Amino acid sequence: MRLFDVLFRSSRKAPQPPEDLVLMVVGMHRSGTSFLTGSLQESGLELGKHSTWNPHNLKGNRENGDIVAFHDALLAARGHAWDNPPSTAPVWTEAEYAAARELIGGYDGVRRWGFKDPRALLAVEGWLELLPQLRFVGIFRHPSAVADSLQARGGMPREQALGLWKAYNSRLLELHGRVKFPVLCFDQDEDSLHHQLDEVLRGFGLQPPASERFFSSELKHHRHGDEPLAPELDAMYQALKAIAY
Repeated sequence: MRLFDVLFRSSRKAPQPPEDLVLMVVGMHRSGTSFLTGSLQESGLELGKHSTWNPHNLKGNRENGDIVAFHDALLAARGHAWDNPPSTAPVWTEAEYAAARELIGGYDGVRRWGFKDPRALLAVEGWLELLPQLRFVGIFRHPSAVADSLQARGGMPREQALGLWKAYNSRLLELHGRVKFPVLCFDQDEDSLHHQLDEVLRGFGLQPPASERFFSSELKHHRHGDEPLAPELDAMYQALKAIAY
């Protein structure tokens, strides 16, 4: 009887509230970050003010425009931009820390929130100073598919696009070497991608949606072929695949 009472009481315990979560989505432009962020939102992550439509992404890039503007200003102040990244991590000024604190304040009272902006990979050190509890989730895509997408979107020369792929993903690998976090490969087929995504969502205490998913074939306009990569790019792509789910 005593054992029954214990089991009965335990079955009536209120479910435990989810742990607090602050999450940054990291990855190169045109690499599936919008898919990943939209999927996180569907599963309960609060994004705050964000874009739900974009001429290059009909489901929206899911970016907080104020955070994007902050990163653009931070890079521009040093003579850089998203397509001209610095070779070393920028050292934030006190004014930039203050501006970022205001952005963080916009999520006051929200227990599980996050943001996505590929530029964040170029300025992650400052965010870690302000948010020591910050967690990460990453995604990557084959360099040829990214280069094709950037060329189709804005006419970016292929060599420049491949150079950007290398710059951003080298930072992703470096960050992962310091702070382990889950990484997805956007090149997988839809079923495999969702299977891995669901594992990632549950790992963050989020519930995968039961029916309609954020992914659609329109998010993958460009697929990589069998053309050979330069050895350095291929080695980096294989290193990314080695850390992926």
